[in-house]
Amino acid sequence: MATTEYQVTGMTCGHCELSIREEVSEIAGVEDIQVSAQTGKLVVTASGEIDDADVLAAVDEAGYSAVRV
Repeated sequence: MATTEYQVTGMTCGHCELSIREEVSEIAGVEDIQVSAQTGKLVVTASGEIDDADVLAAVDEAGYSAVRV
């Protein structure tokens, strides 16, 4: 298992969290997603290594921006 943490900007509510969760969950190998609008943190756990670019693109597709912590 590989866990990666990101800082997301622009989230304000539960709907924001849901949008990000839906996009990131489409990445192959993702096992768990923890996302908090309150802290701006996104923690992705995958069965193996996942490409940061894939996660950042998924967050972007949801309408937000992120950087790896």
